[in-house]
Amino acid sequence: MLPRPRRCRLAARSPPPVAPRLAPFSLRRVPGRDPVPIRPPGVPLARPMSKVFEFTGDGDFCPGGSLYPNPKETSLFLSLGRHVDLYFPTCKRSRISAPFVFSGDQLKQKKKASIDVLPDECLFEIFRRLPTGQERSACACVSKRWLMLLSNIRGDELSCNKTTLPLKREDNPGENEEISGDEPPAIKDDGYLTRVLEGKKATDVRLAAIAVGTSSHGGLGKLSIRGNNSIRGVTDLGLRTVARGCPSLKVLSIWNVSSVGDEGLIEIANGCRQLEKLELRHCNAVSDKALISLAKNCPNLTDISIDSCSTIRNEGLQAIGQNCPNLKSISINNCPHVGDQGIASLLSNTSCVLTKVKLQALHVTDLSLAVIGHYGKAVTDLILANLQNVSERGFWVMGSGHGLQKLRSFAVTSCQGMTDMGLEALGKGCPNLKQLCVHNCAFLSDRGLDSFAKAALSLERLQLEECHRITQYGLFTLLANCGDKLKSLTLVHCLGMKDLNMGSPMLSSCKSLRSLSVRHCPGFGDVSLVMLAKLCPNLQHVDLSGLQAVTDAGFIPLLENCDGGLVKINVSGCSNLTDKAISAVAEMHGWTLEVLNLEGCRKVGNTSLVAIAENCPLLNDLDVSLCAVTDFGVAALARADQLNLQILSLSGCTEISEKCLPALRKLGQLLVGLNLQHCSGISKKSVDLLVEQLWRCDILH
Repeated sequence: MLPRPRRCRLAARSPPPVAPRLAPFSLRRVPGRDPVPIRPPGVPLARPMSKVFEFTGDGDFCPGGSLYPNPKETSLFLSLGRHVDLYFPTCKRSRISAPFVFSGDQLKQKKKASIDVLPDECLFEIFRRLPTGQERSACACVSKRWLMLLSNIRGDELSCNKTTLPLKREDNPGENEEISGDEPPAIKDDGYLTRVLEGKKATDVRLAAIAVGTSSHGGLGKLSIRGNNSIRGVTDLGLRTVARGCPSLKVLSIWNVSSVGDEGLIEIANGCRQLEKLELRHCNAVSDKALISLAKNCPNLTDISIDSCSTIRNEGLQAIGQNCPNLKSISINNCPHVGDQGIASLLSNTSCVLTKVKLQALHVTDLSLAVIGHYGKAVTDLILANLQNVSERGFWVMGSGHGLQKLRSFAVTSCQGMTDMGLEALGKGCPNLKQLCVHNCAFLSDRGLDSFAKAALSLERLQLEECHRITQYGLFTLLANCGDKLKSLTLVHCLGMKDLNMGSPMLSSCKSLRSLSVRHCPGFGDVSLVMLAKLCPNLQHVDLSGLQAVTDAGFIPLLENCDGGLVKINVSGCSNLTDKAISAVAEMHGWTLEVLNLEGCRKVGNTSLVAIAENCPLLNDLDVSLCAVTDFGVAALARADQLNLQILSLSGCTEISEKCLPALRKLGQLLVGLNLQHCSGISKKSVDLLVEQLWRCDILH
């Protein structure tokens, strides 16, 4: 006799309450889909499958515990009798998309599949086969690793054959084969893309992003790096990404980046052979090795500026002179190891093309100036500053060398060797010199200025600053000797300028002078100004700022003798001028006056503003800061019908109050700039309201 079959646990217990038997489901077949069961109307829904999968035997559905050790094994669910109906789906291999899989009683994490497991070599081959710059830019946004890989791909390594180009979709015939890139992430300057990185923004990652992002827009043309990120600054690695991603780079400027050395600039030399302009400032890790590589690989270099690079020596300059046939401008400042040998080699090899030379704070001697005087055949602009080892003989030899025939502009600063003899030699040896600027040359006197004026027949602009041996006599002699060509004269901080009663010297007038600027010369007063007025009848621009010795008695004769009409007047700091002088300005020159600066003229008040409002229709820039003007004067300006002010400064005018706000609103209809700083009579709330109302005007407060 066969043993009695063992009954399952569910059957051994008392049967649960009889539930309504579920009606059979019919199947609705949809083409292309699995059969869908349809429930007849009025038949209750079966329990959700989640309840079946999650039951534990403690509920009313099936008390007594779990039927199966692994409730997730759906293949074990069979029919349990007439009291229970279960939905048994057709066996189908499931697609696992979750990060976990079940195996028996254990829950195992699915192994993550990622492209990141590919080595750099494989990713490199993939990236270089991307068809357009847009795809490469999109991939660069994924991670820093991808960005750095993409930035190290050279242009000649990109695979741009037809097999890699995307195909047109047949279902979208209007779509182009290549999607156009986004707007270039840079501004355009001089016809090519430009980027500037400053301070914390200057990092290798940003340089890599620039290299990748600009590659689809013709490449970067100008790159400026100012300062450095103290934590993740620019290094040679960043310059390498630029060198490989921006072969069309033409201008490179690096300021105060100590972490960039020879390796990075050598990469630039090898990858950016179209480089035309190079500027290095405070790059102490850059040596002659980098300059030699740049000179040999970048033959288009035309402009080189080296400032405060302590490791640059003569060898680098020699290489530049020998390998840069197109060099037009050279500037070397504060490089302690550069001497006569480097300067001489550079100038002698570029004598036919070099037009601009600047030497500042170098340990050079008279030999370098002699080389300039002999080989500077193409030099038009020359700047010499703080050359302490150059003597009077050096300037004399340079002027007597007859090599500076094309020199048009010469500036010398803090050179004790610039004396009367040297200045006279320059005047004779530079027949085309039009502009001379002499600053802080203590041994230059009236005699040298007189000799130079007689020899420099083409001089048009002269600026003397902190030359304390120049006196009133030298000034008037200069004007007499340059009467038919000098257009601009500037004197700044010349303590030798003092009022001397010279009588009425028979001097010819300087009818060509259009601009006169005498600033902060404490001894210059009414006597000198009256004499200048007689010698210079055609002045258009007058700047007398900081001359406290000038009063109405000297200023009004100047106004009376200017026949052509003054256009710009600056008398800021002339605290002894009054309303009488300013009213005379408005009445005599109001029909030509465009700019008037009265800052610090504390004796000038409302009377002057009334005269300006009535007589100056062309005035567009007025500064009455720290003057004695009140609300009445501002209202007078607002009532003027012909006044076309664009810039008005009332800074420090403590007498104006909120009563002038309606006048300011009316003036603000034409103003583009208004200065209300330190106006204590106007509250901040009123100023803020004025800012909202005059939204087109830039208001300082």
